[in-house]
Amino acid sequence: MTAEAIRQRLEDSGLRCTSQRYSVMSFLMSHHEHPTAAEIYEAVNRVDPRLSRASTYNNLRDLVEAGLVRQVAAEGRAARYDAKDQQHHHFICDRCGIVEDIDFYAVPAPATGSLGKRVIRDCELIVRGLCTHCAPKSRTKVLAKSSKATTH
Repeated sequence: MTAEAIRQRLEDSGLRCTSQRYSVMSFLMSHHEHPTAAEIYEAVNRVDPRLSRASTYNNLRDLVEAGLVRQVAAEGRAARYDAKDQQHHHFICDRCGIVEDIDFYAVPAPATGSLGKRVIRDCELIVRGLCTHCAPKSRTKVLAKSSKATTH
């Protein structure tokens, strides 16, 4: 995505295009590994040392509230961030915590009025389980345990 396109996305969402906000958004648009706020701060701060840890967190909050960035939370782990450039869902591995993009499937929003006076901002799908790297390890441990149980 070009610098002008990023500036336009920020302005279209009602956010001022400050140099710090632009740096955070630009980093997220070019990195699809779902970094944590600390990882974003470290990477962007190397390029722009004026960016403080607090302004990184504040800009991430503003970008999430504006709907430009998604915060993906995994229990017991640091939240990860993802620029919303294409519609997709996420898979989170229970063992290693990796967050992976998965294809988009239409998720029906709750029926109007079923949530009382709540206002829905977004409806997304998060799939949890074991990633392709961790799943074989799990099967090996299960097989080892079952073979020990049958030999005794």
